[in-house]
Amino acid sequence: MTATTSKTMTTHKKDPLVRIVRRESMPLWKSVMVRVIAVVASLLVSGVIIYLLTGASPIKVYGSMLQGAFGNSPANYSQKTWITVRDTMMLLCIAVGLAPAFKMKFWNIGAEGQVLVGGIATAACMIYLKNLPPVLLFICMVGASLLAGAIWGLLPAVFKAKWDTNETLFTLMMNYVALQLTSFCVAKWENPIGSNKVGIINQGAANQQGWFPAIFGQDYMLNVIIVMALTVGMFFYLKYSKQGYEIAVIGDSQNTARYAGISVKKVIIRTMLISGAICGLAGFITVSGSAHTISTSTAGGKGFTAIIVAWLAKFNTFTMILIALLITVLDKGAIQVATEFNISKDMSNMITGIILFFIIGSEFFINYKLIFRKKEKEVA
Repeated sequence: MTATTSKTMTTHKKDPLVRIVRRESMPLWKSVMVRVIAVVASLLVSGVIIYLLTGASPIKVYGSMLQGAFGNSPANYSQKTWITVRDTMMLLCIAVGLAPAFKMKFWNIGAEGQVLVGGIATAACMIYLKNLPPVLLFICMVGASLLAGAIWGLLPAVFKAKWDTNETLFTLMMNYVALQLTSFCVAKWENPIGSNKVGIINQGAANQQGWFPAIFGQDYMLNVIIVMALTVGMFFYLKYSKQGYEIAVIGDSQNTARYAGISVKKVIIRTMLISGAICGLAGFITVSGSAHTISTSTAGGKGFTAIIVAWLAKFNTFTMILIALLITVLDKGAIQVATEFNISKDMSNMITGIILFFIIGSEFFINYKLIFRKKEKEVA
């Protein structure tokens, strides 16, 4: 073997320039600040885009958005504010219904269908049982909407529990079934004939059977009372009840849940019954407490928007109140901006999308942190 002189070389393996590390936790005040910064940043970016594309003052546009949600004169402050509150309650109710399923990591994408079948059941009671005493009629409507929504949630839950089907696709397909069922009912209850719509149900009746009564002079106060009661109830159910604990354990790990003696199949079915029933109740609130009719647009896409609300709130129903209000205000504001500045509603929806993008993106910085590579001195 030939002896050679070799140089000693030290090879340094460089770390990546940036590493993403999951945070164990972040103090509440810091997470709030991150979200506030995200909102401010989104408004600045939206403002630049507004000015470049329309030449309009961003401040005037944002002021218009607030006017769209809460009114622009003393005469319509109350009316517009209550309409915003009404739509917020609808969105919140669906998000509350989705919370237990999503916390269990059962991806219930079928809220739209569950709202529709709940609305169909409510409308059927209003049409066929209108001669019942008001209290009994309301009991029937509540029961029918809960049952319809629960059945619509039960079907994908049973298939998931028994045969491990894909709940995302199953619940999504159930939306289309509910949509066609709604079209059938609209054709059956068409009024007047040839209008291709049901019309306002019991509008000409003496007591407008099946309509929510006004409370304290407000037509939508009962909507608020029902949804807020559900919001508080769901918070305590998920946080302090045994069933809420089982949902959380299954969401973390099904194997751990089985090891702890929890019947995963039973909890999946029970939780989706609750989730579907609450979404069905949202259909009742919409038909009886707001629209007083049924159509294929009764859910209005809120079943999908509610997913954003539930996810951003991390299934805390109290936090959902603020997020549902924000999204509703943005939606109302988008309509007002499109009208006042004579621009496409797509443009105003783009503003809403930018704001939501920043808010959703802020969750990354709450859950993860970036660690940059430090420069190291080379050792000879």
